[in-house]
Amino acid sequence: MFDLPSDFRIEKDLLGEKNLPKESYYGINSLRAFENFNISNKKVNLNLIYAVVIVKKAAALAHKKLKELKDEKADAIISACDDILSGKFDDEFITNSLQGGAGTSTNMNVNEVIANRAIELLNGSKGDYSIIHPIEDVNMSQSTNDVYPTALRIAAIKLLRPLSDALSKLQESFQIKENDFSDILMLGRTELMDALPMMVGQGFGAYAKAFARDRWRIYKVEERLREINIGGNAIGTGINASYDYIFTVTDILQDLTGLGLARSDYPMDVTQNMDVFVEVSGLLKSCAVNLIKISNDIRLLNSGPVGGIGEFIVEEVQAGSSIMPGKVNPVICEMTAQTSMKVMANDTAISLASSFGQLQLNAFSPLIAESLLESLEILTNAVNVFREKCIDSIKINEEKCLENLEASTALVTALVHYIGYDKASIIAKKALKEKKSIRELLLLEKILTKEEIDKILNPYEITKPGIPGL
Repeated sequence: MFDLPSDFRIEKDLLGEKNLPKESYYGINSLRAFENFNISNKKVNLNLIYAVVIVKKAAALAHKKLKELKDEKADAIISACDDILSGKFDDEFITNSLQGGAGTSTNMNVNEVIANRAIELLNGSKGDYSIIHPIEDVNMSQSTNDVYPTALRIAAIKLLRPLSDALSKLQESFQIKENDFSDILMLGRTELMDALPMMVGQGFGAYAKAFARDRWRIYKVEERLREINIGGNAIGTGINASYDYIFTVTDILQDLTGLGLARSDYPMDVTQNMDVFVEVSGLLKSCAVNLIKISNDIRLLNSGPVGGIGEFIVEEVQAGSSIMPGKVNPVICEMTAQTSMKVMANDTAISLASSFGQLQLNAFSPLIAESLLESLEILTNAVNVFREKCIDSIKINEEKCLENLEASTALVTALVHYIGYDKASIIAKKALKEKKSIRELLLLEKILTKEEIDKILNPYEITKPGIPGL
């Protein structure tokens, strides 16, 4: 007869037996999932794992309160959950982030780790599920299909709040620069061509408005995530969950998370429809669009130092080339744009996965979870780095701004009211051809006096509504 090595244990399920490391807290279901979905080194996002653990803790507390689970078992499960939430058992969550089964593997991985830690706390041997059973005790009155969507909502809300805060700080940083640069004149561009004069601060103010909208949208969308289906079980009908448990576990989850969670009045909807996550992701995409646009604006205006525009001066944070000495690149802007591109790609994945749900369940929720939580994490980090290493320290080359403005024909627009569009066009064309400034030509051809020119082309006149000089 085959003797199992002393450092292994045997576990059984409906498919047969498996040898597991004796000291592992995960069980046979986790191991099968690891083997079946071992397609990358990316495991399930720990924010989701912790949220599932919180749901398990709430369930155990509810069952204890309702006398549906013996105190000894409930207390062991609750303590096990606390241990896991402390980060001590992170390595035991071995399932891949992309998995079949609508998140069942993640749910079972959590059930088994909690069960084996609870068994250990009761001085039993790991794998002895007669003491604490992963399904009958840890998963009591639950299904993956109500645990997973509930946990994903909790995890998403917890990551939304730091992002909202990060965007608020970014908005404030742009507003500070709006004030700092309020007296610096620069050339505005449309379609990459010379347009009209503007204050540098006005540009930063426009950027601040974009991020104000992002911050508000992301702050408000939390409301969409507060509706949970815990207690709905497999398809939302609530089978095998007592009426008292369904309401009690929701109340306890509110207390444990500090979030304004509410039981859905129609759990079947929350179980099968993933459009809420599409909505949240869509707002992250809107933010990503702004980040790409604005970071690219800064890259363009920072271009040079000789062959580019060179009006903005971005902080130098690292060497830019392994072959070109002295080259420095706007890497923070590039990182911000690339992170935003990833968020937009994740949005596509979330949209597709959400649309692929069939009937009473969406089997592709692991892709939704992985993509959404990743987007929230990386977007928050990128916004913070963008602010700290680029916007807070950005400077303006005032001399270059004025040089580019004076060399352009942008100022001629301010003269239309006085000399007419056609004559202004002639002046503009002649200025470019003869490489003279608008001011020079106006004086040389005695079209306007110096006093009139100074009054009309006053920076504060040409950068606000109304007719300059009047």
